[in-house]
Amino acid sequence: MLNLRTCAAKLRPLTASQTVKTISQHRPAAPRTFQQIRCYSAPVAAEPFLSGTSSNYVEEMYYAWLENPKSVHKSWDIFFRNANAGAAPGTAYQSPPPLSTTLSTLSQAQFLVQAQPNVDKLVEDHLAVQSLIRAYQVRGHHIAKLDPLGISCVNFDDAPVTVSPNVDLAVFKERLRVLTVGGFYGLDESDLDKVFHLPTTTFIGGNESALPLREIIRRLEMAYCQHIGVEFMFINDLEQCQWIRQKFETPGIMQFTNEEKRTLLARLVRSTRFEEFLHRKWSSEKRFGLEGCEVLIPALKTIIDKSSEKGVDYVIMGMPHRGRLNVLANVIRKELEQIFCQFDSKLEAADEGSGDVKYHLGMYHRRINRVTDRNITLSLVANPSHLEAADPVVQGKTKAEQFYCGDTEGKKVMSILLHGDAAFAGQGIVYETFHLSDLPSYTTHGTVHVVVNNQIGFTTDPRMARSSPYPTDVARVVNAPIFHVNADDPEAVVYVCNVAAEWRSTFHKDVVVDLVCYRRNGHNEMDEPMFTQPLMYKQIRKQKPVLQKYAELLISQGVVNQPEYEEEIAKYDKICEEAHARSKDEKILHIKHWLDSPWPGFFTLDGQPRSMTCPSTGLNEEDLTHIGQVASSVPVEDFTIHGGLSRILKTRGEMVKNRTVDWALAEYMAFGSLLKEGIHIRLSGQDVERGTFSHRHHVLHDQNVDKRTCIPMNHLWPNQAPYTVCNSSLSEYGVLGFELGFAMASPNALVLWEAQFGDFHNTAQCIIDQFICPGQAKWVRQNGIVLLLPHGMEGMGPEHSSARPERFLQMCNDDPDVFPKLDDFDVRQLYDCNWIVVNCSTPANFFHVLRRQILLPFRKPLIIFTPKSLLRHPEARSSFDDMLPGTHFLRVIPDGGPAAQSPEQVKRVLFCTGKVYYDLTRERKAQQMEADVAITRVEQLSPFPFDLLQREAQKYPAAELVWCQEEHKNQGYYDYVKPRLRTTINRAKPVWYAGREPAAAPATGNKKTHLTELQRLLDTAFNLDAFKDLA
Repeated sequence: MLNLRTCAAKLRPLTASQTVKTISQHRPAAPRTFQQIRCYSAPVAAEPFLSGTSSNYVEEMYYAWLENPKSVHKSWDIFFRNANAGAAPGTAYQSPPPLSTTLSTLSQAQFLVQAQPNVDKLVEDHLAVQSLIRAYQVRGHHIAKLDPLGISCVNFDDAPVTVSPNVDLAVFKERLRVLTVGGFYGLDESDLDKVFHLPTTTFIGGNESALPLREIIRRLEMAYCQHIGVEFMFINDLEQCQWIRQKFETPGIMQFTNEEKRTLLARLVRSTRFEEFLHRKWSSEKRFGLEGCEVLIPALKTIIDKSSEKGVDYVIMGMPHRGRLNVLANVIRKELEQIFCQFDSKLEAADEGSGDVKYHLGMYHRRINRVTDRNITLSLVANPSHLEAADPVVQGKTKAEQFYCGDTEGKKVMSILLHGDAAFAGQGIVYETFHLSDLPSYTTHGTVHVVVNNQIGFTTDPRMARSSPYPTDVARVVNAPIFHVNADDPEAVVYVCNVAAEWRSTFHKDVVVDLVCYRRNGHNEMDEPMFTQPLMYKQIRKQKPVLQKYAELLISQGVVNQPEYEEEIAKYDKICEEAHARSKDEKILHIKHWLDSPWPGFFTLDGQPRSMTCPSTGLNEEDLTHIGQVASSVPVEDFTIHGGLSRILKTRGEMVKNRTVDWALAEYMAFGSLLKEGIHIRLSGQDVERGTFSHRHHVLHDQNVDKRTCIPMNHLWPNQAPYTVCNSSLSEYGVLGFELGFAMASPNALVLWEAQFGDFHNTAQCIIDQFICPGQAKWVRQNGIVLLLPHGMEGMGPEHSSARPERFLQMCNDDPDVFPKLDDFDVRQLYDCNWIVVNCSTPANFFHVLRRQILLPFRKPLIIFTPKSLLRHPEARSSFDDMLPGTHFLRVIPDGGPAAQSPEQVKRVLFCTGKVYYDLTRERKAQQMEADVAITRVEQLSPFPFDLLQREAQKYPAAELVWCQEEHKNQGYYDYVKPRLRTTINRAKPVWYAGREPAAAPATGNKKTHLTELQRLLDTAFNLDAFKDLA
């Protein structure tokens, strides 16, 4: 068999050039006419005459022929020559000529050898044409005429930017010539008129299957090297690549009717004249206009029109500030007077909150799409100046809207994200958002990304702003096709946007449209760009506006005439002037007119809560027991769980029998009860299905069947709401933004994000600082998202200890020096605050605060510092009695021991929050000081429970007041609590501190140091003389 394979290898077909190369590289010591080749070939091995012992004979003949072709019979000579020239062994064999054969007959028997060079040339030329076609498909975008200024190029090192009236594009041609190895893969001018069969991987032939090389090149140039550059050959799906080729290669496919051209012109008129109107009226105001990329408006309207035609009825958009007012006016169709009145410096704010600048505001509008005559809802999400921060928020809101309307494939709801070129390349959140695009619990089934590529970021050139050729290269990681288009060619832009919308509708994957344009003004209208880009802006000053260019083109084509064009301009100018006149009647700014996510029916008509009370958050015992039984069982038959998990479920079952709950079971009961009431619950974050600390186990995995899982929470009640629990990608910024967006969509859902450890939230700080904390104040947009942040100083080092409570408390909006005078104190306080911050010390209180989040008549973000060691602490258990009807969340838990029975004897009150309570009670018991020291737990830190803590302070008239925390003094809660506690007691006494010393790091990395610090703070807390010298 070895000989057989060896012989088969020697007879592998070779081209003539390969044979020559092989001979030259491997010339044997003894001269041979031909050199043997070693390479296996299955078809050769399958030849019947090469089987068995005959292969040895063939091999001997072959070696003899290599030494001297005349040493073997003529028929063997012909066979070996044909085989070496590329023929299969069966074909290479020719019957030996009879004895009477003449020389002429013998020469005919060798026809394969004679014809082979011509066949080789034909094959090589066709392969060269295929390679040429592929070169255009892969790299054609590099030589496309994408830059309307004509000064830029893709590779900044090879072809520096130069400014010239006649930009020489020869450098790009040369680059392609080098790329295609020796010109055109060995083809030369003599081949230009030869006809070649076209491969199945191109559509340039249309109805023709063969074309002359000259026409092939011309059509490839037209398809890939004009005003559209198509990046798609990195996509690893043949069907998708063929779809794109068909859209761009088919001859004559980019045709527009006269009516479509007139519509495009009218949209350009509105886009351009809107910016010109604002410039005329408010020339010294920042508005971040769209000049230089006015084609964005027709582009967006095209995407929306085509998507509406494909069945989409809800589009959610996110964008930066540039062009936002224009999009609001001409895409969303915000009333112009509402936009114009924003420029009035005398306009008063009427709604609650502090508001935001006009180019950050969002909008929600339902209208008829005039092209498709179908209803379409458009929502533009409000955003901060932090570019790209709104990306995951838009995706989360889109996912939620798809979820609530049962749109499991993204056919009804879609998102469009707009980007700037510098931010798209520079901001990591873009990458994080892309990586959510195909995850089961995060996919929105395709987003259309539109990049307004100004070719500059504020004052920074692209060659200094990114390492990649294009700003859009990040999209390649998810196989999203990228369509670059010259923004000064409106028809090319509209065509590309149609294709992008069709792609999204067909494949439900992301797609990027890169509008290569310019920025006519500086970063804002007051900025001088000539300081840093003098040559670019000299060219821009000469640049004819796209509206003028396109109008001249259509007039020359006879599509419109000059009077019609001027009438279209005058008509829109009149609309703007009339709206401007009406805007002067607006005296008060109503931010609620700019809501991006209204909640119909949740508030009264004037946007107020329907009540200012909160019902009991307790549950009846039957429901508690039922949820506990499901939580401690496997509700699916023939499902094998892990042995360790069996023990956990058994422990849960025993707790239910004993009418007690731990942390995990309390969470289970809060979730389960809300699901019964029709409240959808979504829990997301890293490893949340099991829980970082292996306590939750909301998703059970069959130990014998791969990927078979069970979520018992979805088996609680017959008509319950669905429960979604999903492990996220290893992202905080992107995922928290996504969940925030999900929570925006509906008030009737509990959306939670859990950090793996509390301190990991700082990589999502932008979402917390710009959206969660001030969202209602800036945009009158309530949000009930819950952040679960594991927190506790337990010797795990500086990165796994602190959730940084001081940061959240610092951003709370209550006044530390004012005791609130309120009716319905606890609920009214919640309504007035910007967010709620709690640190629960009992499972029951955790249960209540989760339920309260939904039962409140309004929505506020909820920050919960969750425990780690308390998850399994034997004392951190709660009785069913603490969770029955009539019970509620306890903002403060007073001392219930001997100290409370004789309060006048108490010498010190320790105020604390969270886990440190258990350390304090253990130490107090060890020192037998239960009657001398009272311990009061502050469960809700913000809004601060002034009323309850006032009672506690008055209850112990002779006692010192001490705030005790396990965190360092410059961290944790002390700086927040001290002034508020002093206000509570009218500053009658000092508030002392017991805790760790100030430090730069959140915690020590040394276990012994950790224990020493803990003992020191406990000693201070129970040393009644500790503060005598300081008084």
